[in-house]
Amino acid sequence: MDPISRMIVVGGHRLTLTHLDKVLYPETGTTKADVLEYYATVADVLISHAAGRPATRKRWVHGVGTETDPEPAFFRKDLEPGAPAWIERRAMQHSSRPLDYPLVNDLATLVWLAQMSALEIHVPQWRFGRDGAPRHPDRLVLDLDPGPGVSLGECADVALILRGLLTGMGLDPVPVTSGSTGIHLYAALDMTATSDQVVAVAHELARAMAADHPDRVVSAMTKSVRAGRVFIDWSQNSAAKTTITPYSLRGRSRPTVAAPRVWSELSDGDLAQLDYIEVMRRVVGGGDPLARVNRAGGYGDPATAPPETRRHASASLVSPDNSTPHPLERYRAKRSAGFTPEPVPGHLGAALGRDTAPAFVVHEHHARRLHWDLRIERDGVLECWALPTGLPTSSAHNHLAVHTEAHPVDYRTFEGTIPAGQYGAGTMFVWDAGTVEVEKWGHDEVIVTLFPQRDGGLGGPRRFALIHTNGDGGADDNWLIHLMKTTAVAEMRATGTVPVTPDSPPPDHSPMLATTGSPSDLRPEREWAIEMKWDGIRILACVSRDVPEGTATLRTRNGLDATPFYPEVAAGVRAAVGSGTAVLDGEVVALDARGRPDFARLQSRMVSAVPPRPGPSPADPPVTYLVFDMLEYNGESLLDRGYDDRRRRLTGALTPQDSVQIPSSFDGDVAAAIRTSRELGLEGIVAKRHDSTYRAGRRSRAWVKVTQRRTQEVVIGGWRPGRGNRSETFGSLLLGIPHEGTLQYVGRVGTGFRDSDLLSARKLMDASPAMDCPFATLAADEAAGARWVRPELVGEVEFAQWTPAGRLRHPTWRGWRPDKSPHDVAREENPEAESIGSKRRQTLLQPRPTRGEAGV
Repeated sequence: MDPISRMIVVGGHRLTLTHLDKVLYPETGTTKADVLEYYATVADVLISHAAGRPATRKRWVHGVGTETDPEPAFFRKDLEPGAPAWIERRAMQHSSRPLDYPLVNDLATLVWLAQMSALEIHVPQWRFGRDGAPRHPDRLVLDLDPGPGVSLGECADVALILRGLLTGMGLDPVPVTSGSTGIHLYAALDMTATSDQVVAVAHELARAMAADHPDRVVSAMTKSVRAGRVFIDWSQNSAAKTTITPYSLRGRSRPTVAAPRVWSELSDGDLAQLDYIEVMRRVVGGGDPLARVNRAGGYGDPATAPPETRRHASASLVSPDNSTPHPLERYRAKRSAGFTPEPVPGHLGAALGRDTAPAFVVHEHHARRLHWDLRIERDGVLECWALPTGLPTSSAHNHLAVHTEAHPVDYRTFEGTIPAGQYGAGTMFVWDAGTVEVEKWGHDEVIVTLFPQRDGGLGGPRRFALIHTNGDGGADDNWLIHLMKTTAVAEMRATGTVPVTPDSPPPDHSPMLATTGSPSDLRPEREWAIEMKWDGIRILACVSRDVPEGTATLRTRNGLDATPFYPEVAAGVRAAVGSGTAVLDGEVVALDARGRPDFARLQSRMVSAVPPRPGPSPADPPVTYLVFDMLEYNGESLLDRGYDDRRRRLTGALTPQDSVQIPSSFDGDVAAAIRTSRELGLEGIVAKRHDSTYRAGRRSRAWVKVTQRRTQEVVIGGWRPGRGNRSETFGSLLLGIPHEGTLQYVGRVGTGFRDSDLLSARKLMDASPAMDCPFATLAADEAAGARWVRPELVGEVEFAQWTPAGRLRHPTWRGWRPDKSPHDVAREENPEAESIGSKRRQTLLQPRPTRGEAGV
């Protein structure tokens, strides 16, 4: 076997993958290995739409060629000679003989088809029943095909008109950009109508559209009349016709995909076909816009699906040595990517480890019963224990720990709501997370030290022993977890006091956080250094010997890799540091014409762009990295040094660049600093004690922020539909703040949005739907007509004040905060205002003197 082939086992079936380096899309260099990875990643959602249907394939044995020199393709209906016997198939009579069609019911079949260079998979709108006979169609499809001179955007306009007509008929259409030139509209049917009846309805609908919009739409099959108009192809509802299956690749010059979309995307002026990389990102992110078509047709729940459509939900993965089950087999068997936001891996090989330190995460899981889940990275997966009463806080009391199925490593950052009816249904938050040091890992005992990297529930490093109750590593899942004394070395490592050699990888730092305060907190003033508060996104920049020459690594406060989004900053940091290494703390800002940070201008460069769009475009504003602290220099940790010492090291080590600056501290008293901040139109000031050490990942009273205007970070829990020109986006967002494990409703915001903000916000929310209200309590009038989203999106508003009922008064939208997670959000108090309010209340409560007592 040549070195670019591979033997794997999928679902118990042995497959040989050959010519993995063969380029199937020359214009993009996309190889067969890339195609296999794509189909493995999207397997669950693709199979949910293709299962039980006879699959016609379009194969490109030699690749697709280029746009100017395409390679020939051929359709294949019957199974190829020598096809594996385990592939499910159904016979269909053709004019001369019956043909055996494959059914794409499982991952192994999909992988085999991809190995055969079957890039496109086409299926009809009906499925086989249990008896092997074709059933009535379970979905209607309309193919909007642009004629010569017609753009995809014009197809989208016709689709939006059709949406209204279909909705009026009681149907709920979903758009799919075809991956070719047009758009498909799918709507679920109840399977009471025959294919001929559905064709008749679709034909009449197309004729009606052509009659109402003769300058835009045509329904006739004659190609000569399609120029300048959109052809509505109604014929694909025929029992003998097939349509490209959703999530299938297309054999175009570039690897585009028949991709389900949300309706708000069709309103975008830059609507385009999606390539396979973007579709993989969306599928891994969770959710399938087309899932409701399957559910309405009776195929949404793998547990109740007919046998021929059920197997994909529990496709078995086996390790490459073919001897042991894949460690994620149990996890995948319980989950389907189309119906849960959890990460559901689709790769074929063994779980892969990471080069970084192993991680841990503790999830707070609000399922049928509240419990906590401890997950520790081991051999490329997360080993998991469910803790009904949480982690022990005393060595005197052990807690129960139930060993559960291994989870994918990507689960370490998962937060969201698992829908009702799915395994583990409920809302899950990250309670704490960080890195782990394994002292012992045996069948009956595990000893680890957890080093939290966030201001979470552990409160610092903790050493635990997990002990198997039957003591012999048997099948019993019950363990005990015991809190042990933390070693001195662990404490030093957690606080950064262990020396780091120049050749060691840099520690995984988190930024130190300031508390909200007032000028009265800054006494005596001589003990405080004053900086301006910059309106941007917090970034830690790392220059190490592991980073390629000429760049640096940039990470947001919640650990997202921001390097591709700010390449000029990454290059500038590298140049500013020179030949040394460093870890820097600062704020990326976008400056307006007067040189002031403008948070609204920064939005187009934020990491939250949907779809993700790294790097600037010519229309994007430039950004500047304002560096105000240094955590490490040339391998030496500066965390335990005072602020003044770190500041001296920073100014001496960095050479400012166009994109990297060191803002000056303020010379003068606090009142003058606040006045200057107001005159410059800045947010306020940040005061830092001269002797303050850097408490990574901690919020400290040694740093105090005093703001000019009141802002509040909020978690989005839902939205209310808009009217008029907002009918395709939303009217307002429903806002909450986490408090004691619940999401407390604090009001809604409907002002401050630009048109582009409305569209991008709707995209984000459509990608994170939730079945239930995430707020702890919500009045009926506030909940009326609301659409819920998973409580994981963070934004920021300005507001006048808090009402006595705990609502935001007159909030205005400022923008998204992708650098923050829901756990970072807390109510921002205004101590000075609260103090004034308290004094006023005390005055009002004091007994007033009578006229005589006043001496009048």
